[in-house]
Amino acid sequence: MKTVTGGVHCVPFALFDKTGTLDRGAMRYQFQLMLDLGVDGFVVLGLATEVQKLDPNEQRQVVSWAVEDIGDQVPLSVTINGNSVVQQREMTRFALDHGAACMVLQPPAVGNYSGDTYIDFFAQVAEGFDTAFAIQNAPQYLGSALTDAQVTTLQSRNQGFSVIKAEVSALGLAGLVGSLEHEMTVLNGRGGLELTDCLRAGADGFVLAPDMIDYSKKAFDFWQAGDHVAAEVTYGEVLPAIVFAMQSIEHLICYGKRIFGHRSGIPIHDRAPALQSTEFGESSARMWADRLGQLTG
Repeated sequence: MKTVTGGVHCVPFALFDKTGTLDRGAMRYQFQLMLDLGVDGFVVLGLATEVQKLDPNEQRQVVSWAVEDIGDQVPLSVTINGNSVVQQREMTRFALDHGAACMVLQPPAVGNYSGDTYIDFFAQVAEGFDTAFAIQNAPQYLGSALTDAQVTTLQSRNQGFSVIKAEVSALGLAGLVGSLEHEMTVLNGRGGLELTDCLRAGADGFVLAPDMIDYSKKAFDFWQAGDHVAAEVTYGEVLPAIVFAMQSIEHLICYGKRIFGHRSGIPIHDRAPALQSTEFGESSARMWADRLGQLTG
């Protein structure tokens, strides 16, 4: 079984051309740029990839492009969404057939159910597959999540659940880490907010969009090397820009993607529906991009 370990993993943006079509060249450049920056893995079809705006064929296209561009250089994880066990198992088979190392399961977007129902759902999706599974626990973004105790219950039912992709504060992360009864790789998101506090709380790594990932990766590497002072200084340099971008997922897709566009040289085009940028927002994105500098490997 392939595994996903800690580190800084990139969830790429969906990059479109002027017609709103996925831009193959821009996506290839994004993958290569992230590899040049030394990311430790990729997680495609996440919320930053605007997965809910991609039809099933486009979702498979993104996975295929990722495999083509990444190869075996770093692990590839695929976020699995879908409102039925059948839908999620079909996408899991496709991702496995294309060499993915881990499936990040999202709760179905329909309904509001008990934790036991979600545990049963995830266990049925994973049954019979020889791969690593993760749960995306992001109640503020997805509307539902497992409790810390329920995460342990799910892992007891299927040891393949070896990763959790959380979207919680450092305090919440500390509670999660302290509650785990089995070994799990704990990755947090939230754009890297509270990055060093999350590391103190026991995070093994992060899943982040590419707009400011170079600073987060540098801070993480300093921390892992034991130079916590340098990690804090590096994180402090990027924190105001993270706060600007991470007001919401829609805000990240609008302004975080524009910061990425300015820093990478990739033209940014929205696919409707999308948050409409303002003159002040555009100027702020440009300001932060200029302060952070060009994205280079």
